[in-house]
Amino acid sequence: MIRFENVSVTYDDTEAPSLRGVDLTVPEGELCLLVGPSGVGKSTLLGTVSGLVPHFTGGTLHGRVTVAGRDTRTHKPRELADVVGTVGQDPLAHFVTDTVEDELAYGMESLGIAPHTMRRRVEETLDLLGLATLRDRPIATLSGGQQQRVAIGSVLTTHPAVLVLDEPTSALDPGAAEEVLAVLQRLVHDLGTTVLMAEHRLERVVQYADRVILLPGPGEAPVVGEPAEVMAVSPVRPPVVDLGRLAGWSPVPLSVRDARRRAAPLRERLTPPAPPAAPEPQAPPAAGAPRRTGFLRKAARRAAESGPAPAAAVTGLAVRHDRLIALRDVNLSVRPGETLALMGRNGAGKSTLLRTLVGMHKPAAGSVRVGGTAPHSTSPAELLRHAGLVPQEPRDLLYADTVAAECTAADGDAGAAPGTCRALVSGLLPDVPGTTHPRDLSEGQRLALALAVVLTARPPLILLDEPTRGLDYAAKHRLVEILRGLAAEGHAIVLATHDVELAAELAHRVVVIADGEVVADGPTAEVVVSSPAFAPQVAKVLAPQPWLTVGQVREALGAES
Repeated sequence: MIRFENVSVTYDDTEAPSLRGVDLTVPEGELCLLVGPSGVGKSTLLGTVSGLVPHFTGGTLHGRVTVAGRDTRTHKPRELADVVGTVGQDPLAHFVTDTVEDELAYGMESLGIAPHTMRRRVEETLDLLGLATLRDRPIATLSGGQQQRVAIGSVLTTHPAVLVLDEPTSALDPGAAEEVLAVLQRLVHDLGTTVLMAEHRLERVVQYADRVILLPGPGEAPVVGEPAEVMAVSPVRPPVVDLGRLAGWSPVPLSVRDARRRAAPLRERLTPPAPPAAPEPQAPPAAGAPRRTGFLRKAARRAAESGPAPAAAVTGLAVRHDRLIALRDVNLSVRPGETLALMGRNGAGKSTLLRTLVGMHKPAAGSVRVGGTAPHSTSPAELLRHAGLVPQEPRDLLYADTVAAECTAADGDAGAAPGTCRALVSGLLPDVPGTTHPRDLSEGQRLALALAVVLTARPPLILLDEPTRGLDYAAKHRLVEILRGLAAEGHAIVLATHDVELAAELAHRVVVIADGEVVADGPTAEVVVSSPAFAPQVAKVLAPQPWLTVGQVREALGAES
């Protein structure tokens, strides 16, 4: 169905090709997963299938890409629209209408599909993706995850023979992601649709793939094979594969079910389980403070609970968007040195809460205090001294023409030493040229840049909305280390995330929001393990033992030997 013949792509402002020597075939009716570190050319490869590369993005395409027999060099994207459906990383860039139902119908109108067929397909897609209650909603009022489902639905209604998806589950909660993947499975198995999908959250999708294409590095030839074979050598891999490699299992497991069937000997080695040390919030270290013993740590924690003022305090908060109640009776406090993860389904109110903490929404009831001030009545310049928000759409923070200019401006705005922001960017994603325009970065690279811009000011309260969207596992690990360091220095961190692995790795506390209300609030291990939706892979494999991450298991096995 899709044929790449010695394909290379070089952009005008780069010396080395973004893709080189891609020579492979994606058969009809297969789900093919494209993996690799951030910035290796996955989006470029997908763009060659839809014709966006080179007709829209520019650059020089060498070799030949054919889709259903059509050469994408000679067929522009509109001439491939009846065969190829594409959903990019940024759903907002995809929309052309104002409401959900109109957006689902637009692609069919463009192809001249009969009205009665259009109506039926819209209804089917609304049900498939759980969008029926949102059909009349303006797209601008939807959460990021809801917008992602609409973008996917607008492509599904045209019934394309080939689906090209770039990070389709990155903004979705675990339940919504499972629904989308189930739909893709039905399309592949029942209708023979060919799906080519790039995804960083491999724990969600790798078990569904028929084959995996690994791009090891920029310009390197791809590795193609069965999922287990490729995962065994891949530099990017989900926790269940890491656990299998640690335990010496061959072939490595791709799903929780496969791992659980083989985990009995590993559980025995970990029995009786010494409960893994849960991360504890730390107050800012005092100069010359002595090393704390266990007794002193407990005393300090008790003092912190009754002593230092919270970095943020929310009491009886309600927020309205016109007639929609986005938050109701929310009570929340975040202490210095604490990392808190907000979790819950798409549209639950997580992003609204973050935006309220930086004054973007005025409370309809209750109070919000950040650094002793009410955010909605504090000037932005003053509020920056207390809190910084990295939004879901990092482009909202990026205005300069180059990465270097963004970093220079961030250093100046924060009063930081020259090079501070650039060092943070390099720490998250090495080898990003300073001359690159932010719009030419991948979604993960733009997020890293926006995160560095906010962290340069080192605000006492750091707010992150889906901070791992578009990041590979290595970049996510570097992000975890940076945030841990900031928490150890006394910064309070609140992150809204659907990434259960991130919450297990980083958060001291998890708060679950549903329909604008707090329904769970407690230590990470207690909250996530008790929820099938939010439990990380290691917890599911080794249950009922208390392990959450591969790192905890590795440490325990190291102590055993």
